[in-house]
Amino acid sequence: MAERSLIVDGCQYANWSEKIFREMRAGGVGAVHVTICYHEDFRETVQNMIVWNRWFERFPDLIVQARTAADVRQAHADGRTAIIFGFQNPSPIEDDIGLVEICHGLGARFMQLSYNNQSLLATGCYEAEDPGITRMGRQVIKEMNRVGLVVDMSHSAERSTLEAIEISERPIAITHANPASWHPALRNKSDTVLKALAESGGMLGFSMYPHHLAGKSDCTLESFCTMIARTAELMGVERIGFGSDLCQDQPDSIVEWMRVGTWSKEIDYGEGSAAQAGFPPQPDWFASNADFPGLADGLRAVGFDAEDVARIMGGNWLDFFERSFGPMAVGPMAAA
Repeated sequence: MAERSLIVDGCQYANWSEKIFREMRAGGVGAVHVTICYHEDFRETVQNMIVWNRWFERFPDLIVQARTAADVRQAHADGRTAIIFGFQNPSPIEDDIGLVEICHGLGARFMQLSYNNQSLLATGCYEAEDPGITRMGRQVIKEMNRVGLVVDMSHSAERSTLEAIEISERPIAITHANPASWHPALRNKSDTVLKALAESGGMLGFSMYPHHLAGKSDCTLESFCTMIARTAELMGVERIGFGSDLCQDQPDSIVEWMRVGTWSKEIDYGEGSAAQAGFPPQPDWFASNADFPGLADGLRAVGFDAEDVARIMGGNWLDFFERSFGPMAVGPMAAA
């Protein structure tokens, strides 16, 4: 049964600060999957974890690391926000499958198989051709399944995403994207993908990043929540939640780094343009974590009942964490 008061955000990359941690508490946010890697290699990712450890030491009344669903429940009961580590690129495992287990041991619970470009594992959504999951990708998915590191295909291309759903023995996630039928951004997902995701038991987190919204920064809460209602009809209400992709207080130099990393000498504008190269303004109904309660109001306004609102706001993610973060069951108990 979904926990009725829990709020979970399936993805953020804010410019973390005490202010933001306090806004999480003001908004009643019980757990956030935070990006700790875009283009970093293993050692650089470990350095980012060290920075987070210092924040956990400085703000123990506000945030705590979570590795399990039980950790999330405990943080929620204690009035703290559970922080779940995730990677938006497989770069921390470099070309070594052994690092999958090491990263999971360090607390990572989500890893995207590609970030916009082709990786050693899968194809990103900006490539002209999508040959699908690579040989290494198949092996890494198997290892991720074994240890409990969730396959995330938020920035991956269509064929790669469908193949990941098929290959993975455990449900995958698309932590931050919207239906392409509502807004045809390259990062948004086709109904074919969304149906396959739902049928496999996976999760979709709805993004509030303006380039993923119909009307972009001018998107209304009513339009956004009406889209959620339509997606619930397509996927089932138990397969959806939020993955805001909130990048609060980040300078524009960060979005350039996200898009370009170290792979190009030319500027890549992603879903933006030369005229709008930086972060677009957030819609007025979601500027920070303190605005999460307004999403619940929006869901009620388009017809969701109290139980479904609780599921979408956080209960579905918690159920997914329960099934996904531990080692894969094997042997007689797995078949029971």
